[in-house]
Amino acid sequence: MPWVCPSTCSPIPGASVAPDPVASSRPAPFDVALKGLCPRCGASTLFAGMTKFADRCAACGLDLTRFNVGDGPAAFLTLIVGGLLVGVAVTLQLTVEPPLWLLALILVPLAAIAVTGSLRVAKGALLAFEYRNSAREGRIADE
Repeated sequence: MPWVCPSTCSPIPGASVAPDPVASSRPAPFDVALKGLCPRCGASTLFAGMTKFADRCAACGLDLTRFNVGDGPAAFLTLIVGGLLVGVAVTLQLTVEPPLWLLALILVPLAAIAVTGSLRVAKGALLAFEYRNSAREGRIADE
């Protein structure tokens, strides 16, 4: 069995590794997503609108424009919500047998509300993970 270095290992013999105090004070990605917190300082300044990010955090000055979440959250939510609603539609059709127009009248607005309602949380989570992992576009190796 190969030897695994415990979390207290350090590259220099005899030196100890101290925990990063800044990393421990950062809010969890779950809190950033649900509460709209800044991923650096935890202030509630992540969003300037319903789903629009603020340009920078008013509390700590973190430049939020450098993060690019793009259309990823909307695409994932559309696929997830769409899959769930197809299951609901099939179940309703097989059990209740409503007319097609009634299914459309119920499920189309429900899909729109579900996707747009959860978009803020999904965008906040993706930005929090980008910040935590120092993700950058087009970076193959550190220079």
